[in-house]
Amino acid sequence: MHLKQDGTAMGSLNLKKYFLPKNLKKDLPSSIVVFLVALPLCLGIALASGAPLFSGLLTGIIGGVVVGMLSGSQLSVAGPAAGLTVIVLNAITGLGSFELFLLSVVLAGVMQITLGIIKAGTIGNYFPSAVIEGMLAAIGIILIMKQFPHAVGYDANFEGDEGFSQIDKHNTFSGVLGALAKINYGAVIISSISLLLMIYWPRFKKLAMVPAPLLVVLSGVALSFLFTDTDFALKGKQLVNIPVVGNATEFFGLFKTADFSAIGNKDVWITAFTIAVVASLETLLSLEAADKIDPIKRISPTNRELVAQGAGNIISGLLGGLPMTAVIVRSSANVNAGARTKMSAIIHGVLLLLSLLLIPGLINYIPLSCLAAILLVTGYKLARISLFKHMWHKGLSQFIPFVVTIAAVVLTDLLIGVGIGMLVGIFYILRTNMRNPYFYHIEDSENKKIIRIKLAEEVSFLNKAAIQITLTSLPKETEVIIDGSNSRYIDPDVLEIINNYKQNAYTKGIIVELVAIKDHYDVPKLKELIYHTN
Repeated sequence: MHLKQDGTAMGSLNLKKYFLPKNLKKDLPSSIVVFLVALPLCLGIALASGAPLFSGLLTGIIGGVVVGMLSGSQLSVAGPAAGLTVIVLNAITGLGSFELFLLSVVLAGVMQITLGIIKAGTIGNYFPSAVIEGMLAAIGIILIMKQFPHAVGYDANFEGDEGFSQIDKHNTFSGVLGALAKINYGAVIISSISLLLMIYWPRFKKLAMVPAPLLVVLSGVALSFLFTDTDFALKGKQLVNIPVVGNATEFFGLFKTADFSAIGNKDVWITAFTIAVVASLETLLSLEAADKIDPIKRISPTNRELVAQGAGNIISGLLGGLPMTAVIVRSSANVNAGARTKMSAIIHGVLLLLSLLLIPGLINYIPLSCLAAILLVTGYKLARISLFKHMWHKGLSQFIPFVVTIAAVVLTDLLIGVGIGMLVGIFYILRTNMRNPYFYHIEDSENKKIIRIKLAEEVSFLNKAAIQITLTSLPKETEVIIDGSNSRYIDPDVLEIINNYKQNAYTKGIIVELVAIKDHYDVPKLKELIYHTN
């Protein structure tokens, strides 16, 4: 696949490709899957954030249509993010009104556009692969654990709360245990049949034209009606619940407006900065993860994504929505459903709007247990056993950061968990760099040992400790040749250590010869480093 310099796919701006039958054949069914997954998530995240339910749906609509059109990513999906629920809840409470909070969302969007313009999105290129894989597997495990209660009919609503500690004072494990104590067998039957359909329906090639998730929803609605007035009947909290709008006046009355009179309020700016930073980091992580599971392996332009997310947040704040990010759960569902282009994300946003306007009553008949089955399958694909085997075979330097990231994300939340995984990943990177700053060779010449140390192409400050230890441990009465003929760059700290060693080595009877080592090296440009590394 050919890429432009900004990382976008050649021809990505050609609108014709989005309407090609071969792409629409994949994107239309995928958009239905993402819509069905996004619907309860948008509502659940709004509920967990202490915001109006309409604001969650509005954010999903804007994330799908606006961000989908502006983004350079073909498979990522934007919408309200579970990782921001605590920030949003505290911000609404702390600022004193929802309108002041909306102003901070608008300002956060402006900050994100600025970050995109100054090309801050390149930070996403520095997340270790093992950490991204661990984050994806952790999201899969969280999906399974969080959706299990819905699958068995537990009617406590913690949809959208993906952190370990929940706002209802429980955690992921206690939520699962609580669900086991309050099983609804009607929900269990629906989720079991849904799982069987998700697993076996795609195997029938001639029937697979009807997407399995759509069949799951239709069968779930049919069974919920069938169970009415029986011991298997579902309760109201075990069904999807979206606002029912009676007329245009009611609909437009749901919108809120940001209060620009508080533009000088420092708390509004602090909230905006917090949202901008956290939302941008979560977006970059999700974007990297979506690219990693893209079957075609396309590369999404990170800076363009920050601009798109910023524009989405500005519009969301102006209309009464929540802050949004690229979200990995919906993006994973999109990829697993077979989406090819961004049309899937855009159409899912249109479907959210149409469901709100045209069929809210019908949507409210969908059991959460059949939606849980869709997400359980998605979760397993992200945390499949073969992935653990693959990471183990890649060695401990990859497996340990992978496992630590999984445990940290599951037991804390996305950003904290990834941060812990990054620290472990960086430790192994430093360890590897410390071991590879030079080649060490001992020669015998006329009963005298000659030690030749050939420095690597790039010797950074990360290699300082390893070189210091090596030089101080060299035996007495030897000749040492430090060869920098292959080195394009040697850090000033390392040069200082080498020169100091040469000056003081005579006290140990050591003769030091420096070969092709300059007094000063210019810092290589990033492009040169990447070129020579590749």
